[in-house]
Amino acid sequence: MQRYKILWVDDEIDLLKPYILYLEEKNYIVESFNNPFSLVEYIESNNDYYLILIDENMPGKSGINLISDIKKNSSSVPIIMITKNEEEDLMNEAIGSEINDYLLKPLNPNQLLISVKKVLENSSIIQNKLKSDYVSFFSELSEMIKNNKDHRDWYETYLKIIDWEISLDRSDENQILEMLTTQKYEANKKFSKFIIDNYSNWDSNNSNKPLLSNELLKEKIFPYINEEKVFFILIDNFRYDQWKVLEDKLSKYFFVKEEKPFMSILPTTTEFSRNSIFSGLTPYQMNKDEFDLWSDKSNGLNNNEYFFLDNNFKRNNIDIKHSYNKIITYEDGSKFIKNISKLDSYNFSSVVFNFIDMLSHSKTDSKVFRNLVYDEKSFRSFTSSWFDNSSFNDLMKHLSSKKNIKIFLTTDHGTIRVEKPVKIKANKDVNNNIRFKNGKNINSDESKLYMVENGEEVFLPKVNIFNKYIFATENQYLLYPTNYNYHLKNYNNTFQHGGISMEEMIIPFIELSPKNI
Repeated sequence: MQRYKILWVDDEIDLLKPYILYLEEKNYIVESFNNPFSLVEYIESNNDYYLILIDENMPGKSGINLISDIKKNSSSVPIIMITKNEEEDLMNEAIGSEINDYLLKPLNPNQLLISVKKVLENSSIIQNKLKSDYVSFFSELSEMIKNNKDHRDWYETYLKIIDWEISLDRSDENQILEMLTTQKYEANKKFSKFIIDNYSNWDSNNSNKPLLSNELLKEKIFPYINEEKVFFILIDNFRYDQWKVLEDKLSKYFFVKEEKPFMSILPTTTEFSRNSIFSGLTPYQMNKDEFDLWSDKSNGLNNNEYFFLDNNFKRNNIDIKHSYNKIITYEDGSKFIKNISKLDSYNFSSVVFNFIDMLSHSKTDSKVFRNLVYDEKSFRSFTSSWFDNSSFNDLMKHLSSKKNIKIFLTTDHGTIRVEKPVKIKANKDVNNNIRFKNGKNINSDESKLYMVENGEEVFLPKVNIFNKYIFATENQYLLYPTNYNYHLKNYNNTFQHGGISMEEMIIPFIELSPKNI
């Protein structure tokens, strides 16, 4: 067991002997000094210490000034200040000097020990607690995966897995992470089977189905229109774990009024799921009732969302002035923020941020990016960094000062890191997505794929009798035999979407209310 050396300086150090003995009984090494000058002399020629305890008021040098001397010699050493002075200004000055803790005399031995442990052993204590907690959670999660019956069970399972993943981001417990990853893989196997067995039954008449993409606006947002101004923000490709990473940042300015999962439709791609959100229709209905918008690909697959939304309002007898903005590039974001005050004249504003989707696709194309974002933890970390410097962050700060406004944050689908290649055969007219295929003569020997002969059974257009849909499950990606090895290497360990997995289908819906701080 490691013994940490502590330096303690106080002009009345002899009176603190009982506390020193107490720390030594707890296996710490304590070297004491009765004046600040002898401490400074020691640290100038030694680096064998892990923590310094300093008195705030000593003859010849104050504790605040002593902190500056210590930082000159060792900028990273933890410091705990101990004082009789309860003045708030002193506390603020000490905290501003980046000390690690602040204790008031007379000292309580346990209070002192807790403070020392928090500074020196916080990481190891957390690691040990994580290990202990995961032993219990392992069995619990195994039972959940085994016994899940409906979408609510799967929501609970996935959110608990995410909580553990984010907890492990802050630790070095690779063994626990490997175990959790294995369990998550098993969960996705069972989840994929659950979707295959139930998805075709989730029509509008089924009262026991999850909320789906095409129902989101009508069920969760339209009821608030005309009561308050509504801001609807959609971040493309925004997974639930990414929301959890940003939640701490946004909670400084907003109350989280509601946080609930809902289910993305299939395929989990922007063309289908995002258009479905804005239109309030399934892809089958879009193709049937709004074919002009659905089939207009002259400017891209997702450039009619404003018109889909406008028709959705009219269909639900909502007469409202609304705006739509899509942010793709940094220049788009800068221009949007510069003119953001213009949105005050609208009762409903929708904004789409495309960066996360571009980020995951960039991982396939850019070697530099692949070195930056190589696993789930780095993907979450990159999302956090993006937010800090994004126009989305600027928008949220702007909205945080508003009153009488409803803010809804969501996504169209998530994404999964793929690792298992599956060979398929198909005609040349098949789409390029590697998590789902749509076209003629699609075949594969892989039994775990979800093959749909008739798209209408899963609320998708049926182009002709030869047309099929095929969906990858778990962490598969679909490749043709031609140039197989090249594409295997290029796509392996990249983040993709379009298929069936918890990461792609179980996505967040968030209602935020400004704190108006």
